[in-house]
Amino acid sequence: MKIRNCHLALFLSLLAVACSTEIWFDHDEPVLPERPNILWIVAEDLSPIIPPFGDFTVETPNLSKLAMEGVRYTKVFSTSGVCAPSRAAIALGTYQNRVGAQHMRTLRPSSVSPYPNGVTSYEAVPPAQVKMHSQYFREAGYYTSNNAKEDYQFIKPLTAWDDSSRDAHWRNRAPGQPFFSIFNLGITHESQVWEQQENELLVPEDLDVPIPPYLPTTDLAQRDIRQVYSNIVAMDRQVGELLRQLDEDELLDNTVIFFFSDHGGPLPRQKRLLYDSGIHLPLIIRFPDMWRAGQEDDELISFVDFKSTALSIAGIKPPSYVDGRAFLGQFVISPERAYIHAASDRLDSQYDTIRAVRDSRFKYLRNYNLDRSYYLALPYREQMAIMKELLRLNDSGELNEIQQQWFRLQKPPEELFDTTNDSHELINLASDSAYSEKLNELSQEMDDWVQDINDLGLIPENEMIEQFWPDRVQPVTQPPIINLKDGNLYLSSETEGANIAYQIISGEQVANGTWQVYSKPLRLSSSQRLIAIAHRIGFAPSEEINFHQN
Repeated sequence: MKIRNCHLALFLSLLAVACSTEIWFDHDEPVLPERPNILWIVAEDLSPIIPPFGDFTVETPNLSKLAMEGVRYTKVFSTSGVCAPSRAAIALGTYQNRVGAQHMRTLRPSSVSPYPNGVTSYEAVPPAQVKMHSQYFREAGYYTSNNAKEDYQFIKPLTAWDDSSRDAHWRNRAPGQPFFSIFNLGITHESQVWEQQENELLVPEDLDVPIPPYLPTTDLAQRDIRQVYSNIVAMDRQVGELLRQLDEDELLDNTVIFFFSDHGGPLPRQKRLLYDSGIHLPLIIRFPDMWRAGQEDDELISFVDFKSTALSIAGIKPPSYVDGRAFLGQFVISPERAYIHAASDRLDSQYDTIRAVRDSRFKYLRNYNLDRSYYLALPYREQMAIMKELLRLNDSGELNEIQQQWFRLQKPPEELFDTTNDSHELINLASDSAYSEKLNELSQEMDDWVQDINDLGLIPENEMIEQFWPDRVQPVTQPPIINLKDGNLYLSSETEGANIAYQIISGEQVANGTWQVYSKPLRLSSSQRLIAIAHRIGFAPSEEINFHQN
């Protein structure tokens, strides 16, 4: 505890220095370059258990420096407690259960658990006008790169990225071109709790770690929790390397940096669940002018807001179909959120339909599968030693009352938690008459939300697949049609919502890996030919067409 207090004192002293300089940047909105670069650094499976958010178990010098130069957003929530549905919501700016991306996962069965009930691999099919966040940046002239996780619940269209690979980097852009770049840091992922056990811990073997009351305190359990913090130390070093590269390239003065995670923590009763431990995450945003450096912001923010906000910062008007709001930039939407929403659906082979709505203090959960236990067996998660320990202690009757809650055999229809006074969400207030007004308020908000988005998680998955892919056959995007007028090539597709990717190559040159986004008429020289493909999200891409202008 003494060590943590020293860390706290150091952080607060540095924070005071940062805040003392904030008068130099005393304005309502950050002053941004005309076309700022935007860098997203995305950790996996990370709750706000880092020093900038009050947990001083380990030091994170790079994230702490980033926080002192940026804004810490303390009430940010994913739309799911697991990655693929959450990443769909980020990329599209819509709730995953509006567009059929709510089940984990749609594209392939887990390596451990098969799909249930005859469900087969499929892609979510959003409405025709929906495009990925990155495509809007490309259409505005940005270079877009993703290194390297995708997991969107659909195959990315060729128009999505300039480069999505393990080699993707802003450094591969044209000189002077603005960029939107994402780096996904997998070291904090759930799987690394067991896979990193072969390596030496980056923290003391006897490190005093905080243990949530719903987890066991045995030596074996503490070893896994120390591994979580060790992985955070490793992740912070990776963040530092990216920031070093940005500084080396002299880009700090025109880049907006986001640091966040794809949902909450990796441990049992965290990942996959809709408690705050599963959906509450850290967000730090650093602006080139050090706007609000070292400050904290407690407005409610949802993953569906990220797309609109990033576009707004770049001066790009967000599309009208999004569920999110821009909370920064040229197209800020007021007022601030009153609620965030989240959903749980199929997790590998297990269905557990739950919906959540949260205001700044209270969380309401609606359970749809009342005959299902809270804990559902998932072989992937059971590779983790602390999970095995929980199961062992439960079988032997050694769990205390709080730890045993997760193993209750049935759920109530509704749950209500006061997250201020009950941060681990252990005391259900739904039957307490003193909270009936709040229960009714959040229940009505839930009704309105489910109806507004036409929640596809509330119909059988096989029925939804049939809507997307009749007779389980994936629709195919119609190929580009070329119209030549006054020497210009106009491209279109008969498939509504199809995006067209193209390459212009010379002579016998073969197509390279980068496809351009068609957005305006093209011209070819006599030595050039055009290759084009049309692709609507959720459909199979069209056949490739070749055109040579004689």
